[in-house]
Amino acid sequence: MTATTIKESPPVRQESDIVLKYLRPHKKFPNLWCPGCGNGIVMNALVRAIDKLGLDRDNVALVSGIGCSSRMPVYLDFQALHTTHGRALAFATGIKFSRPDLKVIVVTGDGDCLSIGGNHLIHACRRNIDITTILINNYIYGMTGGQTSPTTPQHSNATTIPYGNPEKQFEACDLAKGAGATFIARTTAYHATQMERLIMEAVEHRGFSLVEVISNCHTYYGRLNRLGQATALLRMFQEKATNAGKAQSMVDEETKDMLLTGVLHRDETKSEMCDEYQGLIDALAAKGKKA
Repeated sequence: MTATTIKESPPVRQESDIVLKYLRPHKKFPNLWCPGCGNGIVMNALVRAIDKLGLDRDNVALVSGIGCSSRMPVYLDFQALHTTHGRALAFATGIKFSRPDLKVIVVTGDGDCLSIGGNHLIHACRRNIDITTILINNYIYGMTGGQTSPTTPQHSNATTIPYGNPEKQFEACDLAKGAGATFIARTTAYHATQMERLIMEAVEHRGFSLVEVISNCHTYYGRLNRLGQATALLRMFQEKATNAGKAQSMVDEETKDMLLTGVLHRDETKSEMCDEYQGLIDALAAKGKKA
């Protein structure tokens, strides 16, 4: 996978409690996330990114499926759609097609996006439709009891594979690139500032963008694999993460167990799906026909 250097965004002054302005405090709180869950870090980064970009909250559509991370649109005061399991990208595609002026952001987990919703992911990538997907990958199904997911590492434990996972795991970023996504990035729940910057870049990118966030489910994945609590997992992410640009000067043996972070792929040459569709409408209209 080709890495590119991360563009440094100019500093933007921001209130320290800015996230509170975007919550629905009287509707859906307290939340259902376990103490120390990385979902809260992602939610904070997402809000800060949207606020720094100066987006009107009425022009942001936050879409999710089912899972712990998919509760996020319920907690945040944007246009929100909490859909069925694995179908967030299908709903998001419909929203973007009917309202291409909206910024459409999908928040999803590894099971929701890569198992039940895997087919929708590859076709969203193929179309290069202007949707930003934040994939929170905690290597397991958290909400339903710790079952194995498509990203559970081989030989790791889950409640459904107590003697070790015999299957190989999906590499979500490689999958998205192969399917045609034009902006792909990875970060971890430890790297909150980097996460915010990558989300900003992804939202500004014209085309399908994927930001994979490696996150912690210490309640199931950490406990079942004896990796410790939230802080231990965050420390592990810190130690394993290496900027993809820096890794280009390293040999494969040095990077094989590392988490490459930053912008992993960017392609500004492919056309975006809504633009293609509008071009078709305009061409037919010029001939006196309707699409």
